[in-house]
Amino acid sequence: MKEGLFIFHGTGGHPGENWFPWLKQELAKEGYDATIPQFPTPEGQSLEAWLKVLKEYESSIQGNTVLIGHSLGGLFLLRLLERLKEPVKAVFLVSAPIGVKPIKNWGGDYAFSDGFNFDWEAIKSNAGTSTVYHSDNDPYVSLGNGEELARQLGIELTFIPDSGHFNASAGYTKFERLLGEVNRVLEI
Repeated sequence: MKEGLFIFHGTGGHPGENWFPWLKQELAKEGYDATIPQFPTPEGQSLEAWLKVLKEYESSIQGNTVLIGHSLGGLFLLRLLERLKEPVKAVFLVSAPIGVKPIKNWGGDYAFSDGFNFDWEAIKSNAGTSTVYHSDNDPYVSLGNGEELARQLGIELTFIPDSGHFNASAGYTKFERLLGEVNRVLEI
């Protein structure tokens, strides 16, 4: 199996939720092993704690790596990009909070992020191909977050109406569009 794909869950999340296991299974059919780390959440949820979990996989994150972050996992992905020594192949950010209110868990996300000030130059230089997904009816992270994130990355927002938070509650146990984009980047 080829390595180098990571999916980061959000607050209260785990590897077996939403579209994560489906995407992992679909990528496995093409010979790719997607890693979905379990981060401490909501107890013990901090940027430092999540970075500590990821340290185990540090050597696997390199130029051919694809990173996918959902919700707080997307914010974590941005903080990771600020720290990388070399760019990754691609990043996919799904309903990522970056500080544009309203955000349902604004206080927790703010504390996790150590504020919402980002080093956009470092993020852009380490992100490779970037895609930002957001919806107009996300009950947790407002559309303004996706719009601003896409603007900061210098890309167009991939807007998918009526998709909520792209989670199981919104009907997202599969995410065909994301799979198609990941396959395109991997040239499958």
